[in-house]
Amino acid sequence: MKAVILLSGGLDSTTCMTVAKSKGYELYPISFDYHQRHSIELQSAQKVAKFFGVKKHLIINTNMDAIGGSALTDKSIAVPDRNPDDDDVPVTYVPARNLTFLSYALGYAEVLDAAHIYIGVNAVDYSGYPDCRPEFIAKFQNLADYATKATATDGKKIIIETPLQNLSKKDIILLGTKLGAPFHLTRSCYNGGEKACGHCDSCKLRLRGFAEAGLKDPIEYMR
Repeated sequence: MKAVILLSGGLDSTTCMTVAKSKGYELYPISFDYHQRHSIELQSAQKVAKFFGVKKHLIINTNMDAIGGSALTDKSIAVPDRNPDDDDVPVTYVPARNLTFLSYALGYAEVLDAAHIYIGVNAVDYSGYPDCRPEFIAKFQNLADYATKATATDGKKIIIETPLQNLSKKDIILLGTKLGAPFHLTRSCYNGGEKACGHCDSCKLRLRGFAEAGLKDPIEYMR
């Protein structure tokens, strides 16, 4: 059995990949160099893929910085130091990113004859990112059922798996720890740098999750 894993190199996608591994799937991670603000997370994805000894780690290059509109693709937009519990869509949202990534993953799954695509969207991101909400995943699944030769003509099903959908960051960390996820190789920081910044939204959520889980985050922070 084969599964395509959307692997960013962050905590959530790495947990997702660990879940797929625990279910016995042959892992085919796909990552994206979308000309994001930094390459640290992508480097982490390569380390995670190597940790799992995958046959192939596909890295797609796409210039989403040409569109801009996000602090993660436009360096003229500062990464905010904000309350991660705010309900507004933050400036770190990248327009249509998950739609784009899932479309690539769907095509890759068809070529591999893989019946499952894993993506690490979760409850923590509902209020902020529209493409992390269960409504979006349900709509994409409906589209996927008609989008490829495999699904529309050959009668095959490619299922979008979201094992973290209803989990808090604490629960994700506990699940990953239980299954042996290599959190020491991951990076979730929006700012990049040799060490994680510790004050962007992503770092705050990660640090709070580890604290609530009663565990120490194995990566280093500037503060």
